[in-house]
Amino acid sequence: MDSSVLAQVIAAVKEAGRLLTDPNTVAEIRAKSVTDYVTNVDVAVQTQLKAKLAALTPDVQFMGEEQDNAGLDPHGAIWILDPVDGTTNLIHNFHFSAISLALYQGGQVVFGVVYHPYSDSCFTATRGGGSFLNGQPISVSNAAQLSQCLASVGTVPGRRDLGETAFRQLWTLYNACQDVRRMGCASLDLSFVACGRQDLYVEPALKPWDYAAGLLLVEEAGGKVTQPDGSPVTLLEGCGVLASNGHVHQQALEALQL
Repeated sequence: MDSSVLAQVIAAVKEAGRLLTDPNTVAEIRAKSVTDYVTNVDVAVQTQLKAKLAALTPDVQFMGEEQDNAGLDPHGAIWILDPVDGTTNLIHNFHFSAISLALYQGGQVVFGVVYHPYSDSCFTATRGGGSFLNGQPISVSNAAQLSQCLASVGTVPGRRDLGETAFRQLWTLYNACQDVRRMGCASLDLSFVACGRQDLYVEPALKPWDYAAGLLLVEEAGGKVTQPDGSPVTLLEGCGVLASNGHVHQQALEALQL
């Protein structure tokens, strides 16, 4: 896709980010399930970006968290959007929420942007073009042993049936690594692996919009992303995710299978 179009896409994502940072923005909260929520902000961001993307790239399909995504053609290009990754954080004014947008084409993610509006941090990546934070190149850490690592975990609150798995993963990495973190925003977890702030991240179940952009960020920064059992990540269906700097990936896989 033309770089000028991608620049406009990034600008649109950053503009939509203003909707997250207004402390009075969250006016409506609706429970999709006991642990999964949607706010007026999620809907407003998705509506705004969907319209902008349709104007910029009318031939590209759209997948968004807050809509029915049935009928998408996997052989065509698809925008994959999470309008607010970390909605529960947003509701609690806990500033770890982000907008995550990826472009899927030819069976892979070819472009991704994750924007954290609270710090004005914009992570971007293009397939074969590297990963960047606010225009500056980023790369994964050099940690070579799990004992050198800061790990991040997700606890899949929407899948309490996987809670035991999630906390077993947490316990395993807590024992193997320097320490663990839990932010509640998969796209930022992946972005932090990409820029070396964390060395690995694992979560048993996610949706494509949670990780599509972050996956490319990690890979283009020199890291590796698989499912927690080592199998390839699926891009149009949800799955578990293990992302690392690449150096400790096999060690993490072996530890998580115990």
